[in-house]
Amino acid sequence: MKAAVFHKIGDISVDNVPDPGIEAPDDIILKVTSTAICGSDLHIYDGFFPQLRDQVLGHEFMGIVEEVGPAVKKVKKGDRVVVPFPIACGQCFFCAHDLPGHCEQTNPDHYGPEGDMMKGKGGGMFGYTDLYGGYSGGQAEYVRVPKANYGPKIIPDGLSDDQVLFLTDIFPTGWTAVDWGEVKGGETVVIFGSGPVGLMAQKAAWLRGAKRVIAVDPLDYRLNKAKEVNKVETLNAHDEHLMEKLREMTNGRGPDVAIDAVGTEAERSFLEKAKAVWNAEKGTMKVIDWCTQAVRRGGIVSVVGVYGSPYDNFPIHRIFDKGLIMKFGQAPVQKYIDHLFEIVRDGKVVLDDIITHKIPLSDATRGYDMFKNKVDDCVKVVLKP
Repeated sequence: MKAAVFHKIGDISVDNVPDPGIEAPDDIILKVTSTAICGSDLHIYDGFFPQLRDQVLGHEFMGIVEEVGPAVKKVKKGDRVVVPFPIACGQCFFCAHDLPGHCEQTNPDHYGPEGDMMKGKGGGMFGYTDLYGGYSGGQAEYVRVPKANYGPKIIPDGLSDDQVLFLTDIFPTGWTAVDWGEVKGGETVVIFGSGPVGLMAQKAAWLRGAKRVIAVDPLDYRLNKAKEVNKVETLNAHDEHLMEKLREMTNGRGPDVAIDAVGTEAERSFLEKAKAVWNAEKGTMKVIDWCTQAVRRGGIVSVVGVYGSPYDNFPIHRIFDKGLIMKFGQAPVQKYIDHLFEIVRDGKVVLDDIITHKIPLSDATRGYDMFKNKVDDCVKVVLKP
């Protein structure tokens, strides 16, 4: 079969690789009908998360069940499903507490309580390095899906792939950010980043009853997309008066909730890159710093942008003085997917309006280049096997 394969930093090609097969009784084999390139894929592509061997990438995918293992009861051959990006058993301590990303059963070689850079990682994820289980991803014609009695969500006829594909990751991730921000109605929410996750967080904020939603991004074309599809207020991250403007918009206090939808690969200056090299840091935590500056006293900072290393000068002084609440982590997709599917099915939200490019899987190398380098106003690339 054909698949998008990571070889080394900056090197992804579409190769012929062996077809996957059933390896455990609760596996299924999925014929992929749609898959997408995620900002988290760039963490591997750019070397922020190490991967020393070839790996099929992709954790946003859906398709038709082609084959089922003997223990699979939830789905059958011919079912059309979307698959959450965390691989989880549904039975361990963490799965029982709605924390599928911390599953104790799906990352046997690298799982542990430490949570360090190279030791004691969380549960398995599709196409996200050996540190997270070494599972092949779904940017391929076929993919093996383990623990199929817990993860896949059956999609009935009448909804297109484009309408539901983003239930795999970015819509639940945006929803998680807003849920962690405890948005119940009437709040002002600032969202740093208007890439795919930021756009989804904007949608979620309106759905949860926010009074105002403010998008911050350094790229005007992404801010224009945010205004177009989500009707939010916008500020450019390069504005030297950014923090002052946020406070002017919020009676001098700052927004109630600040969301980091960017993570470690935020735009950096030469000096910021040099500092990261000197301190053995991967990327930057500047967006976390911005969130702690922007949010009001007693407010909440919600971080769904991905980070993989410790950082010097973490603003603990400001967090303490302002009495902030902070929450970080991967989205617990399985916790939210049924509810979010109903929102999509009932027409309360549109997800496919962020797609800017649909191309064949065979053109995935170009898709990565467009997405990384922001070519042709690229926001979201969907690949069709």
